[in-house]
Amino acid sequence: MFGAGSIGCHLGGMLAATADVTLIGRPAAMAAIDAAGLTLTGPGGARREVRGLTVATDPAAVAGADHVLVTVKSADTATAARELAPHLGPDAVVVSFQNGLRNTRALAAALPAHRVLAGMVPYNVVRTGPAAVHQGSGGSLMLAAGEGAAALAGAARASALRLDLRPDMPAVQAAKLLLNLNNAVNALSGLPLREQVGQRAFRRCVARCQREALAAFRAAGVTPARLGPVPPGLMPWVLGLPDALFQRLAGASLRIDATARSSMWEDLQRGRPTEIDSLQGEIVALAERHGLTAPANARLITLVRRAEAAAPAATPAWTGPALLAQLPPAR
Repeated sequence: MFGAGSIGCHLGGMLAATADVTLIGRPAAMAAIDAAGLTLTGPGGARREVRGLTVATDPAAVAGADHVLVTVKSADTATAARELAPHLGPDAVVVSFQNGLRNTRALAAALPAHRVLAGMVPYNVVRTGPAAVHQGSGGSLMLAAGEGAAALAGAARASALRLDLRPDMPAVQAAKLLLNLNNAVNALSGLPLREQVGQRAFRRCVARCQREALAAFRAAGVTPARLGPVPPGLMPWVLGLPDALFQRLAGASLRIDATARSSMWEDLQRGRPTEIDSLQGEIVALAERHGLTAPANARLITLVRRAEAAAPAATPAWTGPALLAQLPPAR
């Protein structure tokens, strides 16, 4: 696991049931796991204590690995590729379990001698302690079907990780990006995901971003995959429904535990750069390439940048109506 933050520790800790796993991450985090082991919690009170994990801070620790799962933030992908390149074995398969649309291509371009696969994590994971991470919602991991995928899929399933092999990962990644446009709204709200998604004004903010994204995808010839009960094209409409109707039609969206939050919220709380450029920024860039604009997404980028610049304790907690008023009127 290269870049073993919240997602990397979750995946690595789960896979350790059937695979020889090495976590490679920040010194403080790796020291905590080395000393206390790793605690994984999840939906329904699930809990797993993982002891004896191999931890490292040096990229050289990937030597000899059959699979290297990359879970660094998107801004660190190019650096990760440079650090991995001298140490990967000739048959190593690299898997990107990252947000955004371009990380797999970036890794493949920088590591031309290796098989690089796209993966997708559908649920949120946040750190709850120095050596503890929590999965706040459910869903199946997705991995590009192809050479090198079957062995990892088998290990995942044997470790109680749900995983689907997909022939359409670009469409899956586009659909995940649509969902991830909520991350900025959640981070700025300061609320747990279930509470934030339960409020119509916040959902309307996300719906405006999604409409701009769907227009950009159409212009680019991209058709997002259907990952849940609602087709991608109807998602903005469903999000805009009154709360009672939304709960009846899209109740699955609220089946997340009361403590779950987005990774962007966690980044702001820890004073770290967010992935806003790989989420709303991806939509703004795609729209511009096709002669369109994405003003709601652009405005959220500005607000998140302001929050990044503030001390964590000073991060504003927007109400839904106040945040909605910040966005340009729907066109």
